[in-house]
Amino acid sequence: MKINLPNQITIARLFMAIIFFVCLAQYETRSPSAKWLLDVSAGLFFIAAMSDIIDGYLARKHNQVTSFGRVIDPFVDKILVIGAYIFLAGDGFLDAHQNRTSDVSGWMVVVILGRELLVTSLRGATEADGQSFAANVYGKMKMLLQSTTVIWVLLTVAHPDWIPICTTLRPYLVYLTVIVTFLSAIPYLRMARGILSEMSVPEK
Repeated sequence: MKINLPNQITIARLFMAIIFFVCLAQYETRSPSAKWLLDVSAGLFFIAAMSDIIDGYLARKHNQVTSFGRVIDPFVDKILVIGAYIFLAGDGFLDAHQNRTSDVSGWMVVVILGRELLVTSLRGATEADGQSFAANVYGKMKMLLQSTTVIWVLLTVAHPDWIPICTTLRPYLVYLTVIVTFLSAIPYLRMARGILSEMSVPEK
């Protein structure tokens, strides 16, 4: 199978995600000399997020949308974003007093992961019924906010004194991201209400 340029960019994004995870796996808040790992991670995440915009633009412009791309592109996006939040909620971001420097908690990861699993399931059921279930503006806004928050957290943890107000706002941005992520599932539930209403309930 010949892989076109947009799909090549997507695959490259997957490799960038792997390197991104390796960097975060090596980081510990208790080790001040490891701050550079967060800078590298933030740079990798930014490039990966931008590549998602580029491959989508190229695929549409040159009419190179493929079945492989429709599967691999959202898969890589979810791996990158959900993986980032899993690491941000991990032990690497606990300081000597067991305070979480990233402000990302485990329950937040559950909300983000649950939303993605729900929408993915709805998309599969809807498209299997022959109906379109394309991403909407709410999903794109959610992705933009999630990506911005990841970079914001990484840079403010690495450099809390650069712009103090950014560090102060970090927990509010994290909570806003979780709330928007949760609410962004509502339009997809509305899109799939026809399928959900047709599901029969077995008699007891």
